[in-house]
Amino acid sequence: MRPDMHLDSSITLLRSHGFDVIAAPMIELRDNRDSNFDGFVERVLACESDIVIFTSANGIAFTMQKIDDPKRFVHVLNRTSVVAIGSKTKRALETRGINVSLMPDSYSSKGIAELLRGTDNKTVEVVRSTHGDPALITELGRSGDEVEVHETAVYKLVLPDDGRQQQMIEDALAGKIDIFAFTSAMTVHNFMTVARSMGAEAGIVDVLCERVVAAIGDPTADVLSGYGVSVDVMPEKFTFKDMVDAIMFMCRQTK
Repeated sequence: MRPDMHLDSSITLLRSHGFDVIAAPMIELRDNRDSNFDGFVERVLACESDIVIFTSANGIAFTMQKIDDPKRFVHVLNRTSVVAIGSKTKRALETRGINVSLMPDSYSSKGIAELLRGTDNKTVEVVRSTHGDPALITELGRSGDEVEVHETAVYKLVLPDDGRQQQMIEDALAGKIDIFAFTSAMTVHNFMTVARSMGAEAGIVDVLCERVVAAIGDPTADVLSGYGVSVDVMPEKFTFKDMVDAIMFMCRQTK
């Protein structure tokens, strides 16, 4: 259910573990330039930002494509403390010559908030999507005294509609899917939206409750719970590879 840009590599990984794969993108990434973006760039270039947080590799790409002078921006950005939410984001930053100062043990918004707890008198920038967890901004504001938090959404997530989404719902209702792997809270919402548009939301919830459901992290699991679906598998580190490994472990345990 990942975006098209990640779908082929995800299918390859799953097949390498012996899974038959039914895949359809449930989210599509599009560029977004909100009213906060120019201020973010100006503060970084003026050395007014102390901590810059990137919550995904996608956020880095969508940020850099909007920067007029990428070389200068990276040079000044490296004077700040750059936080990467996880190893994939860290690699994407380093590929662009951006030094990563901090990375949480838990690859999540909650992990970032815990990492920066006790931070005082700092200006913090959060770079992410339009559907980022609002709790992160709240928690960062409480992380220390005189903490100023700014947020910019550099890309947005939309529901694609090319027929593959409806086919996945039909396959699920027909009992052709044994394990459902949800990679974001938005993926869950969009999956349910498609089912609802087909008059099949209740049926899909019943199917999910009878099958194995994997969630990439706590926010995704919380959204599933809101639909009445329990999560069977969740990795300790919130990456797709770790989720696949956790699914494999579960499969071996139940043989």
